Amino acid sequence: MRLAYVINSVEGGGAALPVPALSEVLRAAGVEMTVLALTRRDGRALPAMAAAGLAVRVRSGGLTDHGAALRWLDREIAALGATHIWTSLSRATLLGQLVGLRRRLPVASWQHAAWLRPANLRLLRATRRLSAIWVADSDAVARFATERMGVPADRLMRWPIFRADAEAPRARPWRPGEPVRIGSLGRLHPVKGYDVLAEALRRLPPGLPPIITTIAGEGAARPALEAAGGLALPGYAERPGEWLAALHLYVQPSRSEGFCVAAHEAMQAGLPVLGSEVGEMAFSIVDGATGRLVPPGDPAALAAALADLLAEPERLAALGTAARARVLERYAPARFEAAGRAIVARLAAL
Repeated sequence: MRLAYVINSVEGGGAALPVPALSEVLRAAGVEMTVLALTRRDGRALPAMAAAGLAVRVRSGGLTDHGAALRWLDREIAALGATHIWTSLSRATLLGQLVGLRRRLPVASWQHAAWLRPANLRLLRATRRLSAIWVADSDAVARFATERMGVPADRLMRWPIFRADAEAPRARPWRPGEPVRIGSLGRLHPVKGYDVLAEALRRLPPGLPPIITTIAGEGAARPALEAAGGLALPGYAERPGEWLAALHLYVQPSRSEGFCVAAHEAMQAGLPVLGSEVGEMAFSIVDGATGRLVPPGDPAALAAALADLLAEPERLAALGTAARARVLERYAPARFEAAGRAIVARLAAL
């Protein structure tokens, strides 16, 4: 099986982040895999892909030249002699489906998001049958794919994109007298809800322990967040595991999410997560046992939950221990590998 793995870009985080781990399972099953990226963006995913021994081809074009991207993709897939196409995210999926139709190749498509812009939702609903298999990266996304995209149950499989690592750096418990370090990993983009977090911080009552709130990431929302105040914005975290291990509490105030790898990495590090009740966070976080869930876009609810957690910061370590145990069990390597092998077997039968 010669697989063309088509992805929107090789920017750091997001759908590109788990590709090395996914490729280990695919290649162990005998799949020859080449990554075809429609554009580069920041390119921060490339070193991890290179370290994993992946062949990666990156187009020099941009985000909106869809005709040129389609022609490039068609040429690359023909040159590879691909037998199967696997797509990730809306643009890559729509273009990959067209090449698959033209070349008569079976297409498997990731669905990573539990929300789509209306135009993308209409397009993917219209083309959903051009993908022989849809792969949901979480239970939340599987539900979205069936209910909103109309993907038939017999074409839908699940492969959570997080493989837990028991050896990952672990956070140290908060100690009396030190500030509570709060953090989040993510793009500086309105969908991540960091403006909601900034407003929630302004609403915290007096008398709480001192806090330091840091958001590691880059994006177009940086100027607005800098103007809002209350947030340290150091830029992209090159070693996210080590960065998370320096925190006491992780916050993910997103307006929408799919799997949300960063929140699961935080749980793996032994951090409680205060997250929006969206995407897979609504399934993974047990309210009151491993963290807290609040409605998305609600600064008052976020401030109240933060105040409750900060009132007794010595409780954070126990919540984090429970979060770590939960994520290590739910996303154990054996489960990750079994899900991938099942999809390879399904692909091989097409």
